[in-house]
Amino acid sequence: MAGLYFEEFTIGQMVKTAGRTISEDAIFSFAGLTGDYNQIHTDAAFASKTQFGQRIAHGLLGMSISVGLIMQTGLLEGTVLAFREINEWKFVKPFLIGDTVHALLSIVEMKALPRIGGGSLIASVEARNQNDEVCQRGTLNLLLLSKPK
Repeated sequence: MAGLYFEEFTIGQMVKTAGRTISEDAIFSFAGLTGDYNQIHTDAAFASKTQFGQRIAHGLLGMSISVGLIMQTGLLEGTVLAFREINEWKFVKPFLIGDTVHALLSIVEMKALPRIGGGSLIASVEARNQNDEVCQRGTLNLLLLSKPK
């Protein structure tokens, strides 16, 4: 599926992604990839004594899954030039093993950038769990191609 070009987006446009369940394997794979083996993520006995009562996913794992789910929509396939910035990202509530993440993306600002042959989209993102509770939120600044003439 071809992605949308800059001009095909509109302010206020919203997209809800499919979901993905966070597994214990995903947490250990992320720990191995990043080197972040913090006990809150990897040690069940330790984590059981925390305010969460169990292991939690890395915050950046939740954010990464959310971005991956946005990419899977196909909206940006072949048209995104870059993720320019991640702004004001808040980790509101943890994702637990077994939680299913989905993302809500809303276009809040657009700016044409003719010199790069495209434009900048500011998208508000909420990463939610299976109960539709906001666990993370922030904004992405994306650079997209313009529609060919």
